[in-house]
Amino acid sequence: METEKVLFINPATGNQFGEVQMTTPAEVKQAVDDMRQAFPLWSSKPVKERIRILRKFQTLLIDERDEITSVINQDCGKSRQDGLIELFVTVDMLAQYCSRAPKWLKKKRVSAGLYLFKQCFVEYRPYGAVAVIAPWNYPLTLSLPPMLAALLAGNTVILKPSEVTAATGVLIEKLIQRVPELAPFVRVVHGDGKVGAALTQAKPDYIFMTGSTPTGKKIMQAASENLTPIALELGGKDAMIVLEDANLDAAARWGTWGAFFNTGQTCMSVERVYVVESKYDEFLRLAISYSKDFKVGFTTELDSPYSMGPVTDPRQIKTIERHLDDALAKGAYLVTDIKKDGMFFDPIILTNVDHSMLLMQEETFGPLMPIMKVKDEAEAIRLANDNAYGLGASIWSRSNQHAKKVADQIEASSIIVNDSIAQFGIPMLPFGGIKDSGFGRTHGQEGLMQFTRPFSYAVGASPIKWDISTILRENGHYDLGTAIMGVVYGTTLKQKWQTLSQLFRKSKATPKDTDISVTPLKKPINHEGH
Repeated sequence: METEKVLFINPATGNQFGEVQMTTPAEVKQAVDDMRQAFPLWSSKPVKERIRILRKFQTLLIDERDEITSVINQDCGKSRQDGLIELFVTVDMLAQYCSRAPKWLKKKRVSAGLYLFKQCFVEYRPYGAVAVIAPWNYPLTLSLPPMLAALLAGNTVILKPSEVTAATGVLIEKLIQRVPELAPFVRVVHGDGKVGAALTQAKPDYIFMTGSTPTGKKIMQAASENLTPIALELGGKDAMIVLEDANLDAAARWGTWGAFFNTGQTCMSVERVYVVESKYDEFLRLAISYSKDFKVGFTTELDSPYSMGPVTDPRQIKTIERHLDDALAKGAYLVTDIKKDGMFFDPIILTNVDHSMLLMQEETFGPLMPIMKVKDEAEAIRLANDNAYGLGASIWSRSNQHAKKVADQIEASSIIVNDSIAQFGIPMLPFGGIKDSGFGRTHGQEGLMQFTRPFSYAVGASPIKWDISTILRENGHYDLGTAIMGVVYGTTLKQKWQTLSQLFRKSKATPKDTDISVTPLKKPINHEGH
């Protein structure tokens, strides 16, 4: 039987520019087995040695920047500069991780409490063979950072790129193979959802998945069969709140950028906008004006005149059109024209929207910007939270204190003030979701440490007579244990003194005469009366 192939299709032109054989289920299982066998060797390398090897990969990424951006350009239809942004974020993250990993992964001494003669430590150990399942919208920067974090932590990795952007997955595989000291500890498997299902069923030691919420739920259900730990970075429906004291020009400029960058195919895109009514008309006027600056098209040149490329996945067109049709049928107004040419859309802004519409509840992942007038910031906060997702949000106010007060009330785990979507590009800021946006983090210390498990050690000689832990194990020390607990942990001086004085009083008291003692019988009782 001939092996299935994954085709490389440029969504901007529709042209095929390559192909790769789909990995079979047997090969997926073999990849997991190989990485599990390679794990002891990689994990035994000192952290500094792993960093040295990954620095070579960092050097290669920078050297091959033009090839990388060229492949992303063909694979996604985005500009070469947008491809460079992906590479920039990846290299920045790796550089920051390499400089901090030794400290983060170092064995830590912790308090032994009242165990006075013991020393306590925590060591952070890798899981083993880690599966990283990546999406198509940012095929480089949503593949490499979790892969590199897992490697730094001492794991081996099986990477499954999206079949929609399979050329980038093949490129990553080739780059890894060009670092001989790294190549034995990473495998790349290629293909569609069947390959992802086979990878989950192959029982990796940990799964990190980035993608849609429905797919995340399926992977989590499959992983539960083997109790495989998992992290899910899923979809979003990020709200943008424009307050009374916002800089409207900046909000409109960067709000439209956050809605239409990467053709809206970003998990933390601006997908809902709430503007207080006193600022609504002016904001809308500015947003429409800035939306006209987005030029749609495709070129392979390094410097592109186009700020929006095509929709990358043909299946996403159906979601965009379904959300549009539903909104218009329920009374939404178009304030920009719908211009569609193949996989290309011009920016689309809608008003008169409400929460009965799909485009205010479901993730669109396309160039739609629904703008809603609200009475005040209280209503904006309530509506922002009226959604199943909890990934990110943006708050606009000239007062950072005011913005922070509003942000504290928003049910989202990654909030940016007076900007949009840029928080993902900050390497040390953990990024991930709550609610239907999943759990687990990428970037930051949390993004690295999630690929480790804490192991605890209490070390010392055999129990010593005067150790409090030894005293409490032996019978007859209830009162002494009570006094120690009260003196050490009592919350007031009165409580501390009461428990200590109670011990003194009891120690002076003589045993009661009423104590009952039992004297053994010298002869057994004859139950027959003799």
